[in-house]
Amino acid sequence: MSFYDLSVEAADGTQVPMSDYKGKVVLVVNTATGCGFTPHYKPLEEMYEKYHDQGFEIIDVPCNQFAGQTPGTDDEIHEFCTLNYNTQFPQMKKADVNGETAIELFRYLKEQKGFEGFGKGVKAMAMNTLLKKIDKDYKNNSEIKWNFTKFLIDREGNVVARFEPTADMKKVDESVAALI
Repeated sequence: MSFYDLSVEAADGTQVPMSDYKGKVVLVVNTATGCGFTPHYKPLEEMYEKYHDQGFEIIDVPCNQFAGQTPGTDDEIHEFCTLNYNTQFPQMKKADVNGETAIELFRYLKEQKGFEGFGKGVKAMAMNTLLKKIDKDYKNNSEIKWNFTKFLIDREGNVVARFEPTADMKKVDESVAALI
C-alpha cells in the first residue's frame, strides 16, 4: 500500500483520493480549534499561499481526540478557521487519528513515521509531562500525541518527515521549501 492508494473523507462526505495529489508536496495535519497550538493555522496558511502555485497542498483533518479541543461541527470548524485565519486549504471531515476508530490515512502515516520526541524547550517539557500522565509508554509508540502533528509527503508519495506540534514552524516551512 502507498500514500496514493488511500483516501480521506471531505467535510461534504465525498472521498478525496490521495492519488489526486500525485506529483505534489503534501502536508497532512490533524488540527483543533481550541488548542494552544491552534495559532499554527497562521503559518500553515502562509506556507499554503507561498507554495501552493508550486505544487504544495495541505490536508487538514480536524480531530477531537485530544482534550475535546475540536467540539464543533465540520461547518463550525470551517467557519472558525476561515474567519480567524483566512484558511484556503481544504478541511476534511472531523476524524479520529488514534485507536480503533482512526482513519486509514493516519494509520498509514504513523506506520511510516513514528514518534521521535518533542525536541527541547518549554513546550516540549510541557508535552512530555502531559503525555506521561496520559500514556506512560508514549515514547515507544507511533500514536499521534496531540493536535497539530504534521506529516510531510514528497512528490513521489513518500512520507519524509513527521513534525510534532512542538516543532518550530520555520523548520516545517524549510522542509517544505526543500521539496518544492
